[in-house]
Amino acid sequence: MVPKNEAVTPAPAGPAGMRTLHCLQMTHVFHIPGETATARTAEGKPSPAYPHLVVATTILASSLAFVDGSVVNVGLPAIGRSFYANASGLQWVVNAYLLPLSALLLLGGAAGDRYGRRRLLIVGVLLFGIASLACAMAPSLILLLLARFVQGASAAMLMPNSLAILGQSFAGEAKGRAIGIWAATGAAAAAVGPVLGGWLIDAGSWRLAFLINVPLSIAAVALASRYVDTDVDDTAGSLDWLGGALITAALGFATWALTEGSGRAWSPSAFVVLGAGLIFSLLFPSAERRLGDMAMMPLSLFGSRSFIGLTLLTFLLYGALGGMFVLVPYVLIQANGYTATKAGAALLPLPLVIAVASPAAGALAAKVGPRWLLITGPVIVAAGLLLMLRIGSATSYWLGVFPAIVVVALGMACAVAPLTTAVLMSVDSSHTGAASGLNSAVARTGGLVAIALIGPVIASSGPTLLSAFGVAAAMGAVICSVAAASAFTLIAPAGKSNHR
Repeated sequence: MVPKNEAVTPAPAGPAGMRTLHCLQMTHVFHIPGETATARTAEGKPSPAYPHLVVATTILASSLAFVDGSVVNVGLPAIGRSFYANASGLQWVVNAYLLPLSALLLLGGAAGDRYGRRRLLIVGVLLFGIASLACAMAPSLILLLLARFVQGASAAMLMPNSLAILGQSFAGEAKGRAIGIWAATGAAAAAVGPVLGGWLIDAGSWRLAFLINVPLSIAAVALASRYVDTDVDDTAGSLDWLGGALITAALGFATWALTEGSGRAWSPSAFVVLGAGLIFSLLFPSAERRLGDMAMMPLSLFGSRSFIGLTLLTFLLYGALGGMFVLVPYVLIQANGYTATKAGAALLPLPLVIAVASPAAGALAAKVGPRWLLITGPVIVAAGLLLMLRIGSATSYWLGVFPAIVVVALGMACAVAPLTTAVLMSVDSSHTGAASGLNSAVARTGGLVAIALIGPVIASSGPTLLSAFGVAAAMGAVICSVAAASAFTLIAPAGKSNHR
């Protein structure tokens, strides 16, 4: 934890770049648990002997999760044909990865603080590579889903510790440059990943898209073993294993119930499972209350009205976006006849526009405060989602898809950097790492829930698919409007008290 009298100023490049990548259902870690502490340990410490190779290690490791999510989105139709999967099966191809990532992200960051970030990075990358090989070789859908779950759990280890390693290895301006390079390369991976994955799917098989991760994993493990310094924080507390187990069970049961209920008729068993998820979700805060500030989700964070508003905004905005950007490539391939390569390329404006426009939004937020940008951004995203109603089998890319993607990207650019700033402003300095890490996990949870509810769209075909997609886009616009309303109602204007 950071003492209350110690200022924390995160490098803006890192948060913005990570938020960009999450828009394509990859990941978005910003100011994650461990980074706050490691920023202090790096002060006064000489730079690593091979600084460029340390940066390369973290880039290789984090790119595993960046590329994997986008490739899977583009590959869903091919995976469905390979295993004759129904709508709920395809939903689980995405959510089997997001579930452990959402639930265990905070635990992964805390484990790095306790057992060593280098060690957790190596273990996470190694498991991710093995799981990717298992995905590529999976003979059945159930085995693919099991391998995807391991991928998600591995990403929860490697992602927070990737950025934390930069924090512990560099200090001052060198740290800012390292994180900037890391974020910029991540943005490039966001742009290239869908196109490369689509090309591999068209050229050979969706299995090749998973095999990309194997050489990346080998290279990352070799570099981390050789060039990243060992580190173990003997003062770190014990891990919140109970909290991690409870939140995983809660999200798992709820996701299964929502997936089955949305794809089929709501059966008694679905309601029973949903009830079990609610029970575990109620037990989770009780367990966290006993641990106080040592919990993976310190309840004291919610003493801030603004933090509550930011959490709700994040859940709604990234939920709407997560669901839609699984559906967009699916609809382009299934209804518009796009190849996987073209469907991946169709999404290119999103990371590119956000990467270009986010710095200006961050600078504006620093001058006028983040509140109005967080109100305006979701409204613009809602307008972009409404433009997606024009996507149809006879609509050209430039008249139908491109304008909608650009408007959504502009709206997200308004929210990316200001959201990071607002989260850090909403809590005291001793809770910045926990607050930003929790907000990151909430964004993934929003996508997890949204993808569990899009079964009726994926189950549709032909003209019905376009109609169902239109309904989903309209609902996404409504959700983004509610996100803007939550920002207007709950986020305090600059200079006013954040606490209830």
